[in-house]
Order: sequence, then C-alpha cells, then structure tokens
Amino acid sequence: MDFIQTVIWALVALVVLVAFHEAGHFLVARLCGVKVLRFSIGFGHRLLSRYDRHGTEFTISAIPLGGYVKMLDEREGPVPAEDLDRAFNRKSVWARMAIVAAGPAANFLLAIVLFWAVFMGGAAGPVPIVEDVQPGSIAARAGLESGQEIVAIDGEATPTWQALNWRLANRLGDTGTIDFTVRYPGSELEYHSSADIERWLAGREIPDPLAEIGLTLWTPSVTLTLSQVTGDSPAERAGLQAGDTVVATDGRAFEGWDAWTEYVRARAGQAMRVEVERGGERLMLDVTPEAVTLDSGEEIGRIGVLPVVETWPEERVRTYQYGFAGAALKGLQETWDKTLFTLASLKKLVFGDLSTKNLSGPITIAKVAGTSAEAGWQSFLSLLALLSISLGVLNLLPIPVLDGGHLLYYAIEAIKGSPVSERVQVIGLQVGMMMVLGIMGLALYNDILRL
Repeated sequence: MDFIQTVIWALVALVVLVAFHEAGHFLVARLCGVKVLRFSIGFGHRLLSRYDRHGTEFTISAIPLGGYVKMLDEREGPVPAEDLDRAFNRKSVWARMAIVAAGPAANFLLAIVLFWAVFMGGAAGPVPIVEDVQPGSIAARAGLESGQEIVAIDGEATPTWQALNWRLANRLGDTGTIDFTVRYPGSELEYHSSADIERWLAGREIPDPLAEIGLTLWTPSVTLTLSQVTGDSPAERAGLQAGDTVVATDGRAFEGWDAWTEYVRARAGQAMRVEVERGGERLMLDVTPEAVTLDSGEEIGRIGVLPVVETWPEERVRTYQYGFAGAALKGLQETWDKTLFTLASLKKLVFGDLSTKNLSGPITIAKVAGTSAEAGWQSFLSLLALLSISLGVLNLLPIPVLDGGHLLYYAIEAIKGSPVSERVQVIGLQVGMMMVLGIMGLALYNDILRL
C-alpha cells in the first residue's frame, strides 16, 4: 500500500509540474498567434484525447514522464498556405523566445503560488538553541557554547531550525569562513565568531550540515515512560503497557531513551529482563526483541514501544502569521532564494565542489513525494514548489534540446540577424541529447545505489 501511495503522489507531482510548464508554452503561443496542434501530458500512445474549437488536441499519453506542446511548423511538415502566418517558424525571433521562455517562467510562477499557499497557513519552527558542541568541530573552533541561540549565519537570520539548516546548506562545498552570530536566552547582547572551512563536505553524499558542523540542538527530553505499545508486538506479549516507566533492563539503568533504545536494537532475538514501574509498583517482565532488517541490510531488535516526549515550551517555538500580501511577498522571496541556491548548487556540481552522488532521479523524487504527502499538505506543496523551481532552472540551461538551448540559438539569431545554421543545430542537438541522457543516467544510477 505504501508503494502504491508513493507512486500516486509521484504521479500527482509530475503531472502538476509538467502541466504548468507546457501550459506556459501553450498560452504564450496562442497569444503570439501560433497554431497549437497538440498539448500532451505524457509521451507515447494517447490514452485520452479531445479537441477544442481551435483544433488543438489535448491528450493524456501512456508514458507520464513529461509532456510537450506541438505547434504548426514548416520544419516538421507542409503547412497550408492559409496557415503560414500561424506557423511557429514564421514568427519573429522575439515571439519565439517568449514562447520558449514561457515554460520555465510558468514553473517559477507556480512555485510562487505554492509557497504563497503554504505561508497563508502560517509557519512555525523551533528556535535553534545549542544543546551540545562536538569537540574539535567547526562549531567548537568558532567558540559556540551550550545554551546559546544561533541568531544568524553569515549575517543571514536563522530564527528557526529550518532557516539554520538552509543557511548551512548554502555553504556546502565552500572554502572560506562561516560566520556565526549568537546570544544567550534572555539577553539582547550578540556575539560574533567564525571558523575556517575548506571545500566543506564537497565529496559527501547527502550531507547533514547541522551534524557535520558539530552541533546538537536542544529538544524536549524523551522520557523512559511508554506512551504507546504496539498491538501484537513483543512488548505487548510480554505485558508492557502504556504508562509504564522503564527502571532498568538486565539490571542496568539507562540515562535516557536513546541509550535504552540502542541497547534493545543490539539484542535481536535475545531475551531481556525489563524492570518497570507501574502505579507505584515494580514489575519484572521478560521481553525478546524481534529481528527487523533495515533497508541498509542491518538487522536490529525491536519490541514495539514509543516514549512520552515532553512538549516544546512556547518560548522555544517561533510562530509566524502572514496576511494575503505578506504571504505573497514571502512566496516571492522564497522562490528567489531557492532559485539562487539551485544555480549555486549546479555551479558547485560542475566545478567538483559538490559530489555528483547528490544528483537524484525519479525513484528518489517519488519516495520524497510520498513522504512529504504523509507529512501534510504544507510539506507536499513546499516540495512541489522546490521541484518546480528545479524544473524551471534546468530547462533554462543553455543545452540544446532544452528550452535554454533554443533561447541561446534565438539570441544568436537576434544578434547576427539570421538563424543558426541547420548543421550547427543538428550537432548541438546530438551533443545536448548525450548530455541530458548522461545526467539522467547518472541520477538513475544514484537512485539504484540508494536502494
């Protein structure tokens, strides 16, 4: 069932992104007087089809891995004399550039609208307060201490965990210094410090910037009291109940939930004697963790319980409410920031400052789409916005076969007053196709390795 839901949400994301991209081409083509023959979501065999009053065929095709808008064009076949003025190739170079650029532009517009919808629902996030600093880490070299709130990174505000992670992610692969601005809770006095970095995490696959910088942020404590016992689990069969507090296991006391969980995970199939407190009484129960194999192939023990987690104090959570206009401005800013981040990441990939293992293909995107949908509508819309930005940016790259390649040809035509020769266009098409297929193959290879 999880697999089916993942596929469904991945298809929803793909259809929305492709539909908006192609709608951009379609609408501007119509405005420029170009006759559109077909608007297709997907490739291959046409499953559903209908015509509008302008003679345009709208179709849903069998292979849902993209889409296209087919326009009347003398380069693709004979055009009736009465329709020559509606052919794409007969339009001015500026009209053709507008039609081609409209696809990526639609993706950026979609991202703005999606982020606007997300921020209309408000936003909240925990305040980044340092819990622990790993000795010898970047954070330690910068002099960060437990209890400090991280106010800014490189002069950019970090009011929440998400903002902090985002600012650190912007420094992946960089050489130079990371500047920290911190303060102690209850004080307005700010302290500035920095630490040197050199090609930070450049070769790391799917890096975790927060962990790699050597920081553990404050979270509410997780107690050894059980909040839930899964039905028909080893814990339930042993007699454990919600509300029980673990006192000791095999005669050993544990400082917290993580330490106890690690002990349980290491004892798959091994009987344990768990001492719990229930209603003021001490009970001894025998539990044997069941063996569970993770996706990585590691076998761990699991008994089927969840802990009681203390709630976040109000002063350690920041909540934001935006009005209609405020959410729109925030959506525009978010789209701009994510676009710049995508461009910077592409540059780092090209120059080797980021590992190509970070490239993801359809399998990873599908899994993330399913996970974000489970997390809620705001998470899913945010992912859609990010994917839409990526699609817009990638399509604007000056690679033949992509929109950016066509824009490059048209820009050259506008400068020199005549089209790029067909021979050059054919060579460019072949090179561009090899580049695109190579990138897609590498992304798919990374997906398979992650599986």
